[in-house]
Amino acid sequence: MKPIIGITMGDAAGIGPEIIVKAAASPKVNQLCRPLVIGDAASLQRAVDEAGLASALAVQEVVNVEQAVFQAGTLACLHMALLPQPVPYGLISADAGRAAYAFLARAVELAKLRHIDAICTAPLNKEALHLGGHLFPGHTEILAELTGTVDYSMMLTTPQLKVIHLTTHVGLRQAIEQITPERTYKVIRMADEMLRRSGIPQPRIAVCGINPHAGENGLFGDHEEQHKLLPAIKQAREEDINVSGPYPADTVFLTAMRGAYDIVVACYHDQGHIPVKMLGIEQGVNVTVGLKGGIIRTSVDHGTAFDIAGRQVADERSMIAAIQAAVALAPKA
Repeated sequence: MKPIIGITMGDAAGIGPEIIVKAAASPKVNQLCRPLVIGDAASLQRAVDEAGLASALAVQEVVNVEQAVFQAGTLACLHMALLPQPVPYGLISADAGRAAYAFLARAVELAKLRHIDAICTAPLNKEALHLGGHLFPGHTEILAELTGTVDYSMMLTTPQLKVIHLTTHVGLRQAIEQITPERTYKVIRMADEMLRRSGIPQPRIAVCGINPHAGENGLFGDHEEQHKLLPAIKQAREEDINVSGPYPADTVFLTAMRGAYDIVVACYHDQGHIPVKMLGIEQGVNVTVGLKGGIIRTSVDHGTAFDIAGRQVADERSMIAAIQAAVALAPKA
């Protein structure tokens, strides 16, 4: 049977409900999977009405997966009744932040029980999350704690480019401190394993340098490439992983887009995010790699977009791409 994809609603004051209902109305999504929204049924219904989809999409409020009617034209919502109504668009709210966390926590529970086959997340707002009492940098770190995962990474994927990160939501100085040969090796291994599972038998992995020109043999920086990256590359190559580098970041992404590599290992957040987002957020998908229990999580590669929430101009293509990625990575019966 088609996999059940648990779609967390994210922050209800943002564009999450809008892009979810627009994606759910797409025949492509219903052909691929059985979507189950974990969130707030009233917020979804408002999004359906405002998007002019009432004649095409009915929201079904359920309290468990077994009640869900998975058929075209019906969108099942596991309703958690955590939000005051109506939720004002575009405003940071502790209630919305707490609810967004709870939606994700419930999705993890369902994934652990194998009641859903993968998780796909709509965006949350970090400030609202913090106001709600959950002091996490973002989805990835919440998922790591909820699953007891120590070694994990963020992978961004588009049709043209895949990037996996050594570090993400920390300052640049902290990022360089956190890069170690052990961390670099583990991320290379995670990238290799993930791409093999997705059908690439011998993934070609390129590692970015930390410094300009990848350090230019020690000319720039403090020999970080030699101390933090090269030992890991050597160890992985000894295990027949097809990895090379470190390469200058100003050229390796273009080389990868032209077909030389299947994925690039980025050293810090902006080094990996900028080239992916230059390709257009409507194409980008965020994948959390390495979660314990084999839990699959994909996400849109954009934020809550409070500035356009409620205006019916949000683009659902990244949500559709994230659902497609979740289906592709979900366990096969």
